[in-house]
Amino acid sequence: MNSVFHHLLRPITMLKRLLISGVVSGFLALSAQAATVSVSNYPMFLLSEAVTEGTPSANRILQAGDVGHHGSVSPSDMKAIKDSKFVVWFGPALENSLTGSLQNAPNAIAMFDFDAFNRYPLRDVKGAPIEGTMDPHIWLDPENAKAITRALAVIHSHANPEYTSTYQANVKNFAERMDKTVADVQQSSQTVRPYWVYHDAYQYIEKATHIKLAGSLSPDHHISPKASQLRWLNENRPTNQMCMVNQGTVSKGLLAKLQPVKTTIQVEDMSSSKDFVSGWQTMAQQINQCITS
Repeated sequence: MNSVFHHLLRPITMLKRLLISGVVSGFLALSAQAATVSVSNYPMFLLSEAVTEGTPSANRILQAGDVGHHGSVSPSDMKAIKDSKFVVWFGPALENSLTGSLQNAPNAIAMFDFDAFNRYPLRDVKGAPIEGTMDPHIWLDPENAKAITRALAVIHSHANPEYTSTYQANVKNFAERMDKTVADVQQSSQTVRPYWVYHDAYQYIEKATHIKLAGSLSPDHHISPKASQLRWLNENRPTNQMCMVNQGTVSKGLLAKLQPVKTTIQVEDMSSSKDFVSGWQTMAQQINQCITS
């Protein structure tokens, strides 16, 4: 457990109840001045921005496009972590580059420590679940996104209780916008359709967008696919023309071995977006267009 909750906040069991119920009232006032909350990566920052709209923003540690799989923390990042009232991150399963700085930090709060989110195991290149693992891209699930905003509202309210009512209103507005966007996407695509990926990073968006993984090229986007996997994909393609969702540009030579195939580039942290809901909607719509066109 994070010791910050033992010393500064209510017991962590109470926070868990707050995450699940969405109740964010009755906080202890910690400071009359605005306290700094830092968040780890870009999707967490987008969700924090939804909570803090109209109030001071959180500080973001990692750059857009860097969810924390690789890299290191700069001296200025280390200072920001130390100076923050709270630092919110997902956890070591996603942000390896922050583990050394945050895993034992007294002001760090890891979302993966809570049981308030839908979770799925990682899948192998053929789409089979891998026992004992967790796919860390939880924010792409709309229900998880709403739960994360509730959690962030609790944390921001403990840091800056004078803005609690604003945080509450923003969380409610976010949930309404997210629900409407999901309903619109599902209305336009009512049947479940198969798709491929270079690297499996979109599992949490599948249920809401009515899509189903039919195979991956590689277990990691930094690793080139094996010839045997290319052959397996071609021999097990559920439809003649497939859509492949990628995190970056795929070589024409590789795509030529999988024709007919269309592609769409989707960075899982939505780093090209300024708003979580619109970023999620764009991702869903572009994947759907790739599959159906």
